[in-house]
Amino acid sequence: MSDSTAVSLHVLRGGALAVLLALVLGMARAAADGAMPSPTPMAAGGHLNVARVIDGDTVALDDGRVLRLAGIMAPKAAEAPALHALAEAARDAVAALAQGGLHQVTFFGRDRHDRLLAHAQADDGRWLQGELLAAGLARVATAPEQRAHAADMLRIEAAARAAGRGLWRHQRFRVLDVDEAGQFIGGFQLVEGTVLAVGRARGRIYLNFGSDWRTDFTVVVDQRSLDQLAGRADGERRAVGERLVGQRVRVRGWIKSFNGPLIEANHPEQIELIDR
Repeated sequence: MSDSTAVSLHVLRGGALAVLLALVLGMARAAADGAMPSPTPMAAGGHLNVARVIDGDTVALDDGRVLRLAGIMAPKAAEAPALHALAEAARDAVAALAQGGLHQVTFFGRDRHDRLLAHAQADDGRWLQGELLAAGLARVATAPEQRAHAADMLRIEAAARAAGRGLWRHQRFRVLDVDEAGQFIGGFQLVEGTVLAVGRARGRIYLNFGSDWRTDFTVVVDQRSLDQLAGRADGERRAVGERLVGQRVRVRGWIKSFNGPLIEANHPEQIELIDR
């Protein structure tokens, strides 16, 4: 099994920039082994009772609060009629896991909808995020404030994808080639391609996947991520992006339209290096 690592920019304080691929954008190599890894131990948390399961990644608690499982995204029936069965399967899986309440709940703040963000275990110790990912009932969808356990989640997702479980059998969730990205503007997608060139403008690094940056797929690494490279000179920052040229990567995120399809990468775990 290829190991997966995801190294936070927050801990990047020294060492050679020649190790960019492992240290700056993070490395999570694609795993083909179907074995579910043991998750990183979670911090001790509390117990919560679930009043209602809203969907495959969100529950209503008996105290009136709403909790969203951090770092994942389950299919939603509202996205398309064809996803109804998958969405129901994800919802049913959460209902089964949470029937005894949520345990070892670890919180990571709230999202813009004021929902609690958390990792949690079932009463038998099963990790909800891991179970959903292993069954192919969710995708990894981390954010700057939801990066906990990302390496474990990416490994589990990779095994489910390789086995074609759940949503990975559905064309809507296939990993896109860069040439297809423009057909999915506005959606959360996984896109694979080879970085052909790197540009810089206004403090950002642009990873270009085609010969014409005005129309082809691009990934932009934003200023916030660059600022995490504390103490680096501008010339060294330039080397960061250039070392990705020729590398095949998988990037995940919301596809926008700006000089062609574009994904903004605001934390390392959005980008994985691929062994081919």
